[in-house]
Amino acid sequence: MKKKIVSILLVAAMAATMALGCGNNGGGSSSAASSAASSSAKKEIKVGIINNDPSESGYRTANDKDLKNTFTEANGYKATFAYGKNNDEQITAAKKMINDGIDYLLLSAADTAGWDSVLKDAQKAGTKVILFDRTIDADESLYEASVVSDMAKEGEMAVNWLKDQKLSAYNIIHIQGQMGTAAQKGRTGALDAQVKADSANWKLVTQQTANWKAEEAEQIVASVIAKGTKFNVIYAENDDMAKGAVQALDKKNIAHGVDKDVIVIGFDCNKWALQELLDKKWNYDGQCNPFQSSYLVDVINKLEKGEKLEKKTIVMDEKGFDAKTITKEDVEKYGI
Repeated sequence: MKKKIVSILLVAAMAATMALGCGNNGGGSSSAASSAASSSAKKEIKVGIINNDPSESGYRTANDKDLKNTFTEANGYKATFAYGKNNDEQITAAKKMINDGIDYLLLSAADTAGWDSVLKDAQKAGTKVILFDRTIDADESLYEASVVSDMAKEGEMAVNWLKDQKLSAYNIIHIQGQMGTAAQKGRTGALDAQVKADSANWKLVTQQTANWKAEEAEQIVASVIAKGTKFNVIYAENDDMAKGAVQALDKKNIAHGVDKDVIVIGFDCNKWALQELLDKKWNYDGQCNPFQSSYLVDVINKLEKGEKLEKKTIVMDEKGFDAKTITKEDVEKYGI
């Protein structure tokens, strides 16, 4: 009986010793596994995002919201946001972000010029630059990629649609966006080219900037009306300015929209603007896609893996909508 008890105690002691050994080995394995998991875990990516004022337009508000919903801690990013209405404000913010050691600078420039020195500083610091929404006048070697709308194509689509209306004469109030921006240059360029090509039939009654603002656009149109100048087209380079222009028309009971006295063209495809098309109060709206974060994430993921990007410039697909053919489904699907 004593031998049996001794045997049981020996077995228990050996089991305890083995358990202790497994505990130590397990601790080592756990530590190794933890280290492996830590090394394989996706590192937090520091991103600095410089954008234009979110209150600039419905498009910009949607753009900013899309970026904030994507570049979160939950998705593995430490993001810093800054906004500026001009290059000076944006450049100051960019320099600070670079000095703070961000991995990526995502930039939607207020103006196309003046970025070379900042981009060179970013390269020296090892910060990769990705443009979004707007292009800049800089050598392609200074940035990794550019995720953009084709603003010139947007303008061409709108002008071609207008040509297809076959008016006997085109007397156009041209309301421009903030001067020097890619959107303004692209949408203005297409109209300017057409007016130059057919100056006998296409005339600019006025061509002024309203800086993307409805109030300024309303003042421009009100001034033209007060002078008694004839016009039959309003070409506004964003929806908010088209809205302001229409407010001026409504105050003077000037009919606008499908089969009315004045054709109204806007850009950006805010949901409320597409509803104006559906209600036949506007005639055409050109899409400008604000949902760019998925494209930016794709670029960052490829760069993190050391992959070579197939294209330097990534152009998003966009549409133009005609009031005569737009559907309720289009408003819901494409309205921002």
